[in-house]
Formats: sequence, C-alpha cells, structure tokens
Amino acid sequence: MTAEEPAVPSRLLTGGGAIDWTAQLVDQLEFHWQGQLRPRLEGLTDDEYHFSPAPDELTWGVRPKGTGTAEMRAGAGDFTIDFAYPEPTPAPLTTIAWRIGHLVVGVLGARWHSHFGGPAYDYMTHVYAGDADGGLEQLDRVYAGWMDGVRGLDADALAAPVGPAEGPWADAPMATLVLHITREVIHHGAEISLLRDLYATTR
Repeated sequence: MTAEEPAVPSRLLTGGGAIDWTAQLVDQLEFHWQGQLRPRLEGLTDDEYHFSPAPDELTWGVRPKGTGTAEMRAGAGDFTIDFAYPEPTPAPLTTIAWRIGHLVVGVLGARWHSHFGGPAYDYMTHVYAGDADGGLEQLDRVYAGWMDGVRGLDADALAAPVGPAEGPWADAPMATLVLHITREVIHHGAEISLLRDLYATTR
C-alpha cells in the first residue's frame, strides 16, 4: 500500500462508505488466487503432478487403482488417493496431485456442498484426476463454486453459526470458516508452488 492509496479500496466499501465485510473476505482470497497461485499452476505437467523428491514408500500421491501401498486408498475411478488414519508420524510427503485432491475434496468441494448446495464431495467416492489438466479442471470448478457462495453471504449470514456440517465447530460463525478456507488454500498452494520449484531445480 502506498501513501496515495486509500486505506480501504472503494470496491470494498458499501454505498454508504462502511466496510463491506463480504467483499473484504472475497478479495483476500481472490487477490491471492488471481495474482499468485493460479498463475503459478499454469503449464503444470503430468510429471510435475506426480513428482516427489522423497522415496516412493515415503510418498502419498494419486495412483492408478491397485498400485498404491498406503494403509488406506480412496477413490471411485481409475485412480486412488493414499492416506492413513491416524496419520503416521512423520507424515509422508504428498505430491501435487495429492494436494490438489485434498483441496478439491476436503477443503473446497465438501464445503461448497455443505454450505452452498454444490454437488457432494467425499474422499471415498471422488473420481480423482490422474493427470494435471484434469486435476486443475476440478480445482477451478470447486474454487468457483465456493467463491460464488461466499459472494452471496451478507453480514447476518457471516455471523450465523456454520452448523453441524462442521462437527465440533458447529457454533463458530460462518466468517471463521471463510477465513479458515482462505488459510487452507494459501497454505496448500504454497506447498504446491514449492514442489514445482523443487521439480524445476532437481530434475
């Protein structure tokens, strides 16, 4: 922010000059998604999508059905995602494919469904993408669905409890969930970006 810029951009204010909290929450993630994360995913190859700098036995990924060695494998299509419950310590390194699958199902898709009426997303029944283009297509779809829902929230909806879909956090306000999802997308997006850097500099 420069001295010439207003403390709060006009697009984030209501017509009466008050802070528009819905616009603030949307802008926080949209600014990062459009200006940083999504451009970093352009040109993602299938090799990068499945790349891991760790040994295969210490890696969780998205693999052709029947080829995974993880304790548990989920998925309804030709590819399954590796996981275990409880998660081992230390946890295996996860590939870009795994991280995108987690964002699609557990972070964005399930919440789009639970809170805004999107299609159902579940780790066990999801059809995981075996290639980079398919993974990004799924990611774009659930991101758009979640963000469309957030744009429709007014101040009362942001203050209302999230409800039983969020389990022990049922009494938390919707604004807390929106902030959590933003944190998750930034967090996993940074991991994906680092894996792209590792691939580019170690292959």
